[in-house]
Amino acid sequence: MPTHIKLILSAIVVLAAAAAGWWQLGLGQTVAGYVVWGLGAFMIFALWLFPEAKGKKQKGER
Repeated sequence: MPTHIKLILSAIVVLAAAAAGWWQLGLGQTVAGYVVWGLGAFMIFALWLFPEAKGKKQKGER
C-alpha cells in the first residue's frame, strides 16, 4: 500500500479514535474511552507493521 494512503488512513483513525475516546470519557465511561484509544493506536501500529496480503497467482497470470 502506498505511503500516502497509509498516512491518510492513519489520520482518519487518529481522528475517529480521539473523538470516540473523548466522547466516552465525557459520558463517564473511562475504561471504554481508554480502550478506544488503545484500539486506535493498535490499528495504526498494525497498518504500518504488517505487509499487505497478496493472493497466489494462478497459472498463466503475470
